[in-house]
Amino acid sequence: MYDYLIVGSGLFGAVFAHEAKQAGKSVLVLERREHVGGNVYCEEKDGINIHKYGAHIFHTSYEDVWAYVNRFVNFNNFINSPVANYQGHLYNLPFNMNTFRELWDIVMPAQAKAIIAEQRKAIKGEPQNLEEQAISLVGTDIYTKLIKGYTEKQWGRSCTELPAFIIKRLPVRYTFDNNYFNDRYQGIPVGGYNKLIEALLDGIEVRTGVDYLKERAAYQNVAKKIVYTGSIDEYFDYKLGQLEYRGLHFETERLEEENHQGVAVVNYTEREIPYTRIIEHKHFEFGTQPVTYITREYPADWHRGEEAYYPVNNERNQKLYQQYAALAEQEENTIFGGRLAEYKYYDMDDVIKSALERVKIELAK
Repeated sequence: MYDYLIVGSGLFGAVFAHEAKQAGKSVLVLERREHVGGNVYCEEKDGINIHKYGAHIFHTSYEDVWAYVNRFVNFNNFINSPVANYQGHLYNLPFNMNTFRELWDIVMPAQAKAIIAEQRKAIKGEPQNLEEQAISLVGTDIYTKLIKGYTEKQWGRSCTELPAFIIKRLPVRYTFDNNYFNDRYQGIPVGGYNKLIEALLDGIEVRTGVDYLKERAAYQNVAKKIVYTGSIDEYFDYKLGQLEYRGLHFETERLEEENHQGVAVVNYTEREIPYTRIIEHKHFEFGTQPVTYITREYPADWHRGEEAYYPVNNERNQKLYQQYAALAEQEENTIFGGRLAEYKYYDMDDVIKSALERVKIELAK
């Protein structure tokens, strides 16, 4: 009999498991995949850590979270400065004076403010869809070249069919600053994210290749409590209906060159190019290897049984999730946490903070 059975070895499960073990609890971790780490897992090839499930860049303003992760690994000084490619023209992200200089051949913040203010007037009244919302925030040029195609690929539908609330704000900087994040701390674990997960799970029993939901009868009584980090609707066998997600498909290629695109991430913002971005993994860790690996990231329709990435946060899905959350409240010996169990898009620091808060409450009982 274990104190905790933890389903899933991503950040939420790994942090919860570590803290429980430190408190003297016995823990068993089950992982459906053949490796630990969830979506932060990296695959090492030719000395390059390949972000297997898309780019993961750690950034936070939580001092306690930053101090916590640095207990386990050292972080490098990587700064996320992606580039957008629209019809062969390159634009810096996030939207800043370097972007506006390329768009309009201007150099003064007042010029950029005036152009954006004038273009925003194209929308009268309350925005009715994502297209109108985006234009009301940043104007027509930025929307057309840097938002429209990328967003339509990401969601698999026209921006006029997407609700306005998907975009609450769009960061616009009137400075020459290409740092994508405003957070105080940023970087990549030296040696990749596997180092962080392995340190968190050190000394803890982990069984990979085990699908808890398929083997629930064998495992549901082996622990006093269960920490479940999988899909909440799947846990209840979809009895209220199926939540919607967007999927992703990755194509990774080894290139016989030292430097392919000169930056870790390039977004392709025109609709006609099927992938949303190309990731060159070595740049996350300032690699000097003679070869490189790139990954093209394709948005995809999601089907049951596939890896779920982004929740579709429309009204219908939120109502359905709340119904499942009410069922979860009735599961006295099961704790639901993480992006799939909470049907929520989490940044990594938010996942860690959530796990630390949940385990603190749990251990205080």
